Amino acid sequence: MIIEILVPQLPESVSEASLLQWKKKVGDAVARDEQLIDIETDKVVLEIAAPQAGVLVSIVQAEGAIVGSLQLIATIDTEATVAAPANTSTAAGEKIRVEAVAKEAGVSASAIGFGTAVMPAAKKLAADSGVNPAEVGGTGRGGRVLKEDVQNHLAKPAAAAAPASAPVATQQGDRTEQRVPMSRLRARVAERLLESQQTNAILTTFNEINMKPLMDLRNKYKEKFEKDHGVKLGFMGFFVKAAVHALKKFPIVNASVDGNDIVYHGYFDIGVAVGSPRGLVVPVIRNADQLSLAEIEKTIADFGKRAQAGKLSMDELTGGTYTISNGGTFGSMMSTPIINPPQSAILGMHATKERVVVENGEMVIRPMMYLAQSYDHRIIDGREAVLSLVAIKEVIEDPARLLLDI
Repeated sequence: MIIEILVPQLPESVSEASLLQWKKKVGDAVARDEQLIDIETDKVVLEIAAPQAGVLVSIVQAEGAIVGSLQLIATIDTEATVAAPANTSTAAGEKIRVEAVAKEAGVSASAIGFGTAVMPAAKKLAADSGVNPAEVGGTGRGGRVLKEDVQNHLAKPAAAAAPASAPVATQQGDRTEQRVPMSRLRARVAERLLESQQTNAILTTFNEINMKPLMDLRNKYKEKFEKDHGVKLGFMGFFVKAAVHALKKFPIVNASVDGNDIVYHGYFDIGVAVGSPRGLVVPVIRNADQLSLAEIEKTIADFGKRAQAGKLSMDELTGGTYTISNGGTFGSMMSTPIINPPQSAILGMHATKERVVVENGEMVIRPMMYLAQSYDHRIIDGREAVLSLVAIKEVIEDPARLLLDI
């Protein structure tokens, strides 16, 4: 029985994805739930596994191919078996194995290797030239690989024939450069940030926070907190709580623009920027207003671990009504964060540094942090932008306000 391997149904916000590295070759046996390939979207990397055990009889889309929802990328024969004679050479054994798989799968041997037919003349030229038909894009009917396709492939410069994800190195004397294609995540981030700057009327308001009250509170309770809840007490949880507090007071900051309409959100989905090996991702804490501080800290810790492992789901990276980014973890003192569309505001945290400030007419040293809130001036006036940031400042400098809701 032939089983089709399809691209999963992608969310509406994700129009396409790209195939990374195939873990199996045509003719390989695969076990149920064994990983076949990773698919990279602009948000996450998805693992595509075999739904049933069998033999991989065709790969329809190459590594680096751009694919859409439910598109066919490979087929598995659940009744085929793999058997290569032990006394044959590697090349001969591979040929016999592929022919055996093709016979059991009921397809032509020339079709094995890319899931599309390779015409006889093209097959001969590819064999004579040492070209894998899987690397040749077919332009014939139904994607058939023609002799001309192989000739065009051979005529390409080496760099052009390289896989889409492969870096290309160039050298002029003792000066070297390396050209590396953007990942889909990086390309999409670049596209969205440029879109944000072009479509939003972005302004940024700044303030500074005395972190001493919060630091004292954390130092007093961090051991007890971790013992009772099994998670460390950080600062981000307090800032999420403070942001929700401010957004409740000024709902326009939690709103978004849709055409000529302003959409006021009756919920608080807070995105928290997290670093990952693939770049910056922003998982979303859903209904943050309904979560305890411990639940928020557990969610953030879980996001951080799974971001490093590339295990965040699309749903977790989609949506959000407000974002918090902490450049201070990298030492940033001041920045102007860019809004994450279609949101209308973003909070930027920065490094905490001891500075001399004036309190009650006297100079004292306090651990201070600069805060920046960028906002879309199309719908948020300076008053709401400034006062919402002040509301965050007041809560962080006096955490008891959260209990009293003032």
